[in-house]
Amino acid sequence: MAAMVGAPAALAAPVDDARSEHDAVAAEVAALGARVAEAEQHLQRMTLEAEAAAGHALEAQAALDAANGQAWLAGIALDEAGEAVDQAQDEVGEIGRQAYMGGQQEAFGGIDLLLDASGPAELLQQAATLDVLGAGRAKTLAEMKTIEVEQARAERTARDAAAERDRAAGEAAEARYAAEEKLSGAQAEFDALAAEKAALDEQLRAAEIRLLEMQGAADAAAAWEAQQTVRLAAGAAASAVSVAPGGAVAPTTGRVTSCYGPRWGTMHSGVDIAAPIGTPVYSPEGGVVLQAGPASGFGLAVAVQHGDGTITLYGHVNQFFVSAGQVVAAGERIAEVGNRGQSTGPHLHFEVHKGGLYANRTNPMPWLNARGISLGGC
Repeated sequence: MAAMVGAPAALAAPVDDARSEHDAVAAEVAALGARVAEAEQHLQRMTLEAEAAAGHALEAQAALDAANGQAWLAGIALDEAGEAVDQAQDEVGEIGRQAYMGGQQEAFGGIDLLLDASGPAELLQQAATLDVLGAGRAKTLAEMKTIEVEQARAERTARDAAAERDRAAGEAAEARYAAEEKLSGAQAEFDALAAEKAALDEQLRAAEIRLLEMQGAADAAAAWEAQQTVRLAAGAAASAVSVAPGGAVAPTTGRVTSCYGPRWGTMHSGVDIAAPIGTPVYSPEGGVVLQAGPASGFGLAVAVQHGDGTITLYGHVNQFFVSAGQVVAAGERIAEVGNRGQSTGPHLHFEVHKGGLYANRTNPMPWLNARGISLGGC
């Protein structure tokens, strides 16, 4: 009887130990999850800051390109004005030569011309000829003055355009330097933090598997993998490609992780959509590819201009399948999601520009919503 009475107490001890171990592992899972979330947030902040610096550099370069174009046009206008002045000066010089060579005829030729008239009709015709000659000379001189004014205006415009070009070049160089400093200075910290997050992810995986073992899973590792598969499937179902009634297509499938607007004191000028590397990236509407290739901060990027003048930009892509000048249709695959450049993980950075590339980066959501596309999350 004594042995039987003592048995429940003996059995209770292992149960309590198992419960305590379970609770300890559950607490470890929660703590690791919090640390992973903190690391992810820090990495995301670094990404946003790097993207902002790179975006400013690209804006400055776009402004420089525009200033170079204006300076070039102003130079052409100045050359044309100079040619017009030269031609007008030749015409005025010819008038002077005619007046000088005419000499006496200029003074008395008009009277002789009238006296030689054979009749009233010819007399009137000769008088009209003299009037036309005088009016023509006066018109030439007036045009000469007008052309000289236009030349002076063209010179001022050319000077202003050159000054704007030089100012834009200085700003572009400064912005480029700042972006390079930001990227190079952050890269070592970014890599270290990314490695720490990877280690935390592995610790979290091991702790979650131990917890499943304590909960009675026959094959805890397989059970954990199955849970991840279910999560990914749920995420994929929630973010299936959206095709609007008008034919517009969502830029990609995935989960929105960062919206447009200020965050951590930095302006995030687009929307980030997390998705596995290789996930297709589509052009929401038909348009013309403006750029496809390397882009500071984004690694690789594609820019497409649509019929309404709007430009959509796709950053951090793994690879692209279009080239500048190519016409693309709505829903056409133009790239795939990647993790290039300064990035916290595979995702698409999607922007909408109005009034020119990098001229005015606006919230992409209203543009997408107006076409019947909803990404959710913002």
